[in-house]
Amino acid sequence: MSLGGGGGGGQLEQLSEEIENLERHEQALEQEIEEFQEEQREIDEATEALDALESGSTVQVPLGGDAYVRAEIQDIDEAVVSLGGGYAAERDKEGAIDTLETKRDALDDRIEEVREEITEVEGERNELEQQAQQMQQQQMQQLQGQMGGMGEEADDDE
Repeated sequence: MSLGGGGGGGQLEQLSEEIENLERHEQALEQEIEEFQEEQREIDEATEALDALESGSTVQVPLGGDAYVRAEIQDIDEAVVSLGGGYAAERDKEGAIDTLETKRDALDDRIEEVREEITEVEGERNELEQQAQQMQQQQMQQLQGQMGGMGEEADDDE
């Protein structure tokens, strides 16, 4: 239903859809940040574990399906670290920690980029919300003007 007659209602509806799309995009970006932060927490845990472990330490190794086995670390300088893109490499303890820290730094950079994108989306959404508010006010003024004009016509009939 269009308030005020002339195509303003369609524009308002279009603005409303654009605002909703921007809100969904913003939520998806926030979810992406949460996933990156979870990955950072996992990297932190792995870094701490590598730092604390020594050859001969006993650890619980996950097998999947919440099943674990006890294992003894034979050589801490034989850690395998994912490099990304489906590739992994064997590193010594310090090399593994360096690789993990590099991955964490890359995630920090990506989180910052996504936060900047969120700021841009918020700005665009705020602009559209202001436009929608202005359109609603104009439509209300037009409606009030039309209703006021009807009241004058009724007075003229008397």
